[in-house]
Amino acid sequence: KMSSGAADLRQRKKQNCTESDKMAPEERNKENSKLGRSPKYMLIQRFAKLFFGCLAAVTSGMMYAVYLSTYHERKFWFSSRQELEREITFQGDSAIYYSFYKELLKAPSFERGVYELTHNNKTISLKTINAVQQMTLYPELIASVLYQASGSEEVIEPVYFYIGIVFGLQGIYVTALFVTSWQKQCMVHPACTVLWTDTTRIDYSIPSRENWALPYFACQVAALTGYLKKNLNCSAEKFCYLLVSASTYTFMMMWEYSHYLLFVQAVSLFLLDSFALAQTEKVHEVYKIYLFSLFLGYLLQFENSALLVSPLLSLVAALMLSKCLQMNMKKGTFMSRLLKIMYIYLVLTITVTLNFLLKMFVPHKENEHLLKFIEVKLGLNTTKNFTMNWLLCQESLQAPSQDFFLRLTQSSLLPFYILVLIICLFSVTQVIFRRICGEPLKETVKLEDGRIGERPEIVYHVIHTILLGCLAMCLEGMKYLWTPYVCMLAAFGVCSPELWMTLFKWLRLKAVHPILLALILSMAVPTIIGFSLWKEFFPRIMTELSELQEFYDPDTVELMTWIKRQAPVAAVFAGSPQLMGVIKLCTGWMVSSLPLYNDDDLLKRNENIYQIYSKRSAEDIYKILTSYKANFLIIEDSICNEVGPVRGCRVKDLLDIANGHVVCEEGDSYAYSKYGRFCHEIKMNYSPYVNYFTRVYWNRSYFVYRINTVISFQ
Repeated sequence: KMSSGAADLRQRKKQNCTESDKMAPEERNKENSKLGRSPKYMLIQRFAKLFFGCLAAVTSGMMYAVYLSTYHERKFWFSSRQELEREITFQGDSAIYYSFYKELLKAPSFERGVYELTHNNKTISLKTINAVQQMTLYPELIASVLYQASGSEEVIEPVYFYIGIVFGLQGIYVTALFVTSWQKQCMVHPACTVLWTDTTRIDYSIPSRENWALPYFACQVAALTGYLKKNLNCSAEKFCYLLVSASTYTFMMMWEYSHYLLFVQAVSLFLLDSFALAQTEKVHEVYKIYLFSLFLGYLLQFENSALLVSPLLSLVAALMLSKCLQMNMKKGTFMSRLLKIMYIYLVLTITVTLNFLLKMFVPHKENEHLLKFIEVKLGLNTTKNFTMNWLLCQESLQAPSQDFFLRLTQSSLLPFYILVLIICLFSVTQVIFRRICGEPLKETVKLEDGRIGERPEIVYHVIHTILLGCLAMCLEGMKYLWTPYVCMLAAFGVCSPELWMTLFKWLRLKAVHPILLALILSMAVPTIIGFSLWKEFFPRIMTELSELQEFYDPDTVELMTWIKRQAPVAAVFAGSPQLMGVIKLCTGWMVSSLPLYNDDDLLKRNENIYQIYSKRSAEDIYKILTSYKANFLIIEDSICNEVGPVRGCRVKDLLDIANGHVVCEEGDSYAYSKYGRFCHEIKMNYSPYVNYFTRVYWNRSYFVYRINTVISFQ
């Protein structure tokens, strides 16, 4: 039965492809003849629609890229800065990524540069790392190749070329959102999508991995939207399939956490297929793309074991194992309906079991701290660990603030998204109920049917935004993934005659012709929304672009200048990981830690070196620093004297909790230790601190101490 089912599936796929190619022109010709339109007229109309749609999509992307470039220039005065001042604008992990791009350009050859990155022992003291694998430096590899191969050395500076690529990718991001909306057969609402899309953190973190990766994911979603559509001709289907394949693999190579986002997408497709709302063969073709991308990514990412133990692989493997069972379910019998529920349970059980077995037998370092963080975040565990509590205090990992929802409401996005979501969910529920009763889906859904829930590409986006929304409600950083697709779905809904027609069918509207009213509302509502958004946000955007913002950090510039002029070439610096990233970029000197959170050893280093802001003895701090061969220590006044808005989330508070230096009395917490806070005491210049450390430089923000190799207690 299974073999015959597979044969039927292949035969059905071939028939669908050929029939859609043959029947679609005939149906269109009949319809055109009824309307009195010639095939030539229709061809010109379709070409004009395609031309102007593509022109609008490309124009929207280019305008957004130009806006980002102009805003960045106005914010940092980038063109009038010296190279050192420009590099200081890259903060935290962004500084590390750009520093490796610089190293690649300075290497005598590309091959030599790649070798030095994969065997890097000049960045972190006492540690040789494969920086390409550990930090996902494929964007920097591509940027350096393009810069050198295009002969841009004599035309443009490396930093402008680098940020130009990132801004260009954000333009592609907006273009992909436009195309995704346009595929839902509406020519107005893509403009609303672009107006609502202010959902990126590129303005203060240009080289971050998601800014390189998410445009490819947007392209993948656009291609997947087209691929899931019914009655798609063979050439368009093959094009969408190839684009999904290429963009999925590229997305996986650009971001180390990409397989988690693809897992969410796979769950959406799994639910879509489980309720028979999409063609099974198409969904399983996407599963094969996931498997191929995981396998190729594993090989080209230096046998990255994190991909083998990823939930995406476990889910897809479980779905492929259950494929034959699913093929025998859609028969309309009571047993098949019962097996449908068992099928979902079976897939989930196999996924969890397979993932557990893979983690048992496959050696991996798959972000164990991430699993611990999830446990603490969900309230399943408590901890005094500094790293866990520090992550929990990060704004991007907290629940979204009320300001976020208020901003979405004021822009009219949230109310319309909720309206569209409710209508689509009710329509999908109706479709599922019809499927349970044995009623087949319509091959072609017409406007007067009012069945928006029968369009698989729409149902996919509804499920996808719900899943991403659940994550965004827990982690504010996920809003950058959720909000663009909320914009797209809400814009589609208010501009879609099908959605209004679905609503009018439920209301049994008879006073006005429902089709006419749906068409009028699909044009009037987005026009009113677009005008109101333009009136509210356009002056604000123009003000942002016209204002010259001052970004100047003279203390950091002085510190970097002193290091380059006075510090020995072989010196190793210790301090906060964020500052170490800037030192590595601006000076090239070796550091003892980096602002990276995907390696347990680096996390432990960061916690140990942060002890310079704790209440521990000079001897303890000296032993920690010398264990990492550090020669210079940098104390930041902003951390030592931090006055945070939330007590308990300051670095020194978290260190006191982790070290057991917090005493609770009558409901109040007090930090207590027999030693004073190291960063305060070392500035007093008395024994024993002066025996271990000698101050060699200071300004308003930084105090630099040489770590003595010979300890004197005179």
